[in-house]
Amino acid sequence: MSPLDAPVQAPSSAPEVLGRCRELVRPALAEAVGRLHPWVGEMAAYTFGWCEVGGAPAVAPGGKGVRQALAVLGAEAAGAAGRAGVAGAVAVELVHAFSLLHDDIMDGDATRRRRPTVWKAYGTGPAVLAGDALFALAVETLAVEPGGAGAVRVLSAALTDLVRGQADDLLFAARPWTGAERVSPKEYRAMAEHKTGALLGCAAALGATLGGAPAATVAALDEAGRALGVAFQLVDDVLGIWGDPAVTGKPVHGDLRERKKTFPVLAALAAPGPAARRLAALLDSPGETEAAAELVEELGGRAAALAEARRHTATARAALTAEPLAAGAAGELRCLLDFLVARDL
Repeated sequence: MSPLDAPVQAPSSAPEVLGRCRELVRPALAEAVGRLHPWVGEMAAYTFGWCEVGGAPAVAPGGKGVRQALAVLGAEAAGAAGRAGVAGAVAVELVHAFSLLHDDIMDGDATRRRRPTVWKAYGTGPAVLAGDALFALAVETLAVEPGGAGAVRVLSAALTDLVRGQADDLLFAARPWTGAERVSPKEYRAMAEHKTGALLGCAAALGATLGGAPAATVAALDEAGRALGVAFQLVDDVLGIWGDPAVTGKPVHGDLRERKKTFPVLAALAAPGPAARRLAALLDSPGETEAAAELVEELGGRAAALAEARRHTATARAALTAEPLAAGAAGELRCLLDFLVARDL
């Protein structure tokens, strides 16, 4: 019996899925990082939350491992063993870490996960170097795999999109809140798909590619991951304004305080009437963060962001039914999708 025809089992909970995939991927990820120059490897380990500055074991946990889970589940959805997607999981984790290192420098962010960012802890030059090393290591990890050429092409396409999204995000910061040059919600969605969705789609597609899936299955999993990425970003935007600081690790109204052009704000500014003009005036003034947050909610920005997140969640779920997938992995992908989009709301 083909794995695609196996009896349907109840999916594990999302935390269980994430934990299982982390345990499968961690040895290979650690082995890859261990091949780096020791100093660069220390910065990489610090990025992953494995150590403190100087190399002492870390007391702070790392991230959830969403991207590596998508790669493992992508392979399993194609009917292969989860280990077939491990190289893809390692590569996408390395690329994600590389992008965070460089993003933190570009955005001037001093902390991540309640610790100094790498450029603050080690210096800007060393952080750039560590990011470059992680990118090179990701390509090498895929290139040596059977069928690695196809996997590298998948990764390269995602990186092109990621750079496009990051470029748009940086340019958005200089654009006005109102007028013909303002950032529209549609532009923001496109940026989020490129900056956040491309790598999530790539993760699932890499697992499927390395698992021997046909092109249509790879494309369906990539679409699901991209839609999940947009929904994930929209939920992050809501949490960035109204999230509980004890959960998010960020101050309440943090994104508004930094005047970030996030979806709730852009949707509120697009509303007709004088209230939107009042909001624009508040955003152009120092302080006034609490009043701005109240006005964003009054103008429907929070509701619009959550509605858009639900729409992209539905798109992701539809993509998971577009091609035959192994039932167990498909169920765990849906479970993971719901968990990530509903978190802490």
